[in-house]
Parts: sequence; C-alpha cells; structure tokens
Amino acid sequence: AKWCVCSICGSSGPRVHACLHCIHFACYQDHVQDHSSSMQHNLAADVEQGQILCLSCGDYVYDSEIGRIAKACRDKSRKSLGLETEYRSWQPDETEMTLLQTHPKRRRPTPNSTIGLRGLINLGNTCFMSCIVQALTHTPLLRDYFLSDKHICQFNNDAARCLVCEISRLFQEFYSGNKAPLILHKLLHLIWTHARHLAGYEQQDAHEFFIAALDVLHRHCQGNPPSNGDSTHTCSCIIDQIFTGGLQSDVVCQACNGVSTTIDPFWDISLDLGPCPYSSSKAEKSVPTSLTDCLERFTRPEHLGSSAKIKCNGCQSYQESTKQLTMKKLPIVCSFHLKRFEHSNRLHKKISTFISFPEHLDMTPFMSNRRNNNNNHNGVNVHPTDINNRYSLFAVVNHVGNLDAGHYTAYVRQHRDQWYKCDDHMITRATIQDVLQSEGYLLFYHKQILEYD
Repeated sequence: AKWCVCSICGSSGPRVHACLHCIHFACYQDHVQDHSSSMQHNLAADVEQGQILCLSCGDYVYDSEIGRIAKACRDKSRKSLGLETEYRSWQPDETEMTLLQTHPKRRRPTPNSTIGLRGLINLGNTCFMSCIVQALTHTPLLRDYFLSDKHICQFNNDAARCLVCEISRLFQEFYSGNKAPLILHKLLHLIWTHARHLAGYEQQDAHEFFIAALDVLHRHCQGNPPSNGDSTHTCSCIIDQIFTGGLQSDVVCQACNGVSTTIDPFWDISLDLGPCPYSSSKAEKSVPTSLTDCLERFTRPEHLGSSAKIKCNGCQSYQESTKQLTMKKLPIVCSFHLKRFEHSNRLHKKISTFISFPEHLDMTPFMSNRRNNNNNHNGVNVHPTDINNRYSLFAVVNHVGNLDAGHYTAYVRQHRDQWYKCDDHMITRATIQDVLQSEGYLLFYHKQILEYD
C-alpha cells in the first residue's frame, strides 16, 4: 500500500491498521473496531510495526514468521534512509538454544581481556584530556548508552559540530578490539570550539576539562524536559541521568532557628585539603587525611559570622546564621575533586598531601536525612547504613609534578578487579594497591545498586 491512511477519516495515524480480509485501512481509535463489527473481519495488521491484531479478543498475535518479515521491512527502510541497523539484544533461536543446552559448560571471557583499553596520543600537553576520556569511556552506563547507538544528533549527524557524535565514535573505536593508540584531534577541536576558555596548546586543568566536557555533552544531548514542569530540575539526557545529584543547603538563623533550604544540582563535589578557614577550633583546623575526613568537613555546619548576615524571613531582619551542605540526591556516578591546586593573589602552589580513599564508599552518613539528625553526635553515624548509598571506585585521575611541570595519568577499572594505568599512549597493568596509594586528584565512584523509576 502506498498510502496507509484511514478509509473513514483519512488520518495517517497513529496506529493505522490494514484489514487482512479486504482492502480497507482503519485507525485504531474507533474505525478498525467499527469495520470488524460490521464486516466480521477480525484480523488486521499494524502498518507501522507489522503486528497482527485480533479484534475478537482485542489483543495482538505474535508470530515468529510475521516478526521476521516485519524486521526485514524495518531494516530495509532504515537502510534506504541511510540509518544503521537497529540495535537489538541477542535472543537465541531454536538451533542456538539446542547448542547451549548441549554444551552447558561454555568458555567465559578471559578476565584479563584488554578490549576497551586503548592508549591516546599526546598532541602536546593534552594529557589532561586523555585521562578524562579514559574515565568517561570506562563509565559503565555511558558505555552501554553509546554502544547501543541511542544518541539522537541535534546537528543532522554532523560529527564536525556535535561532541556527542564524536564521543560515540570514540566508544566504537575503544571497543572495536583494535589496540593501536588513538589520536583525539577531532575531540580537541570540538572542545576548543564549544569551550573557548580551553583553547590553546598550554597545559589545562583536568577537572576544568571534565566539567566543560560534561557541559557541552549535556547541551548536545537530546534530553527531554522535566515531566513536572520544573525548569530548574535536571533534564533526562544521559549526562544528567548518570552524573547529576542534588546538593541540599540549609541556612539556620541563630536567633529564631528558622531554616531556609535550597537544593541545587551538581556534577561533582570539590573538597578542600587545607586547614578549615572558618573554624576557630584547633581540632577542626587540622588537615584532612582521607576522603571521609573531607566529606565530614564538607557536610559540617559552618558559622557564617557577623560579616555575612542574612535576612531571616522569620525575624524580618539581618541575623547571623549557620550553613550546612548535605546530599539530598546521589548520582549514579559520584565524582570527587580534591582541590590540590591553591591559587591566591600572592601564592600559587600544589597540595601534595596524601589523601587516602577507599575502594568501596558508603555515602549514607552524608545524606540530608541522616546528617542533619547527627549534629549533636559530632558527625558519627548513629543510623544503620543504606545499601542504596554504596559506591565502588572505577577510575582515578592523578597529577604528578608541580604547577609548572606536571603530568596527568589515570587508573581505570576494566573488570571487577582488573586495573590498568593509562599514561597517554601507554597502558600497563596495575593493582588495587597501586590505585589506593596514588596521589588522587579526581575520584570516580559508581553506585553498586541502581534504582529504576
């Protein structure tokens, strides 16, 4: 049929069906049922999906032969439009199922498989970009998204303009099985084009590149607006689904104890490593030595002082207050930025203090509903842990050297317990001890258990 429109109302959809007893097209809303009732023609085919509708029982009939015909038609249509073959998960047919049952003991993939590991050529002070690319390509959900060909380009598939298309191509290259190092000149050009503050051949900050890359990817992704109409809420693009969390800020008036709460989205958490600048307590001025220490300080109430009074809605006057940051919503990938580079008017230095970080991290003590109730317990978690807040380390970015002559490297987890060090074009095996003893700069943790809405 060249024109699949309803013979009654002339509409082209949705869900136009073709009667299998006579030459008649009808829309599903009303007219296909009317035709079935008047003519007793009870079988019709969905012209878009190729499924057979039985009007007697009001349900679709799934037949393997019809399914194969529909698949062949869809593949032919996609090919005529210049599209790639539609991605489908593998389902064994009868022959394959027989083989699987005959040979129950099958060879599993070797645990030291290096598929997905490729070195990256340094184009001249581009190690800051290489280490972030390594971390992103080993982010499990991001990998699954791009290898499933789910990206819808907003630039008419013009990879010269769309950063997401270029990242998608890189994922295909990484997991193609080729071991030769890659050259990221196209990615570098796109970053220079869309984040002009990073343009140039001088060494850039890996954290700044990470945030800029997420921002451009977020803008180039085809995300849907929030269903609740809240324009301040995160969109549904893959970047926000994976990296965006909610940071709760509670400002408490010291006069009336009134609380003003705001929740802001975040892609990563920046943690101070120097002495606490706003505390008068000697104990609190101590330098943190672990990631947990940094998070304890980050979520500790801060007295804003008399020089930063706010107008309290309850008192209707300016009052001193305290401010506390906690985690309202955790992202799937929790990224921590250890602020090793200190810049001031007179001083520019790197903080090389060793900060220990765990392989597995529990964020329960820093959640809003837990942390705010523990203010009288010196931050000690008196509540049981929540399994939904547990994370596992999967990538670490390190900076070696000083501000004038430094170099970025990355550790990435390839399998459950297989770690590799990525130093530009060189990929070498590493142990978890090597990772945990490194001078971490950016830490990437992935949720152990995913929650599906």
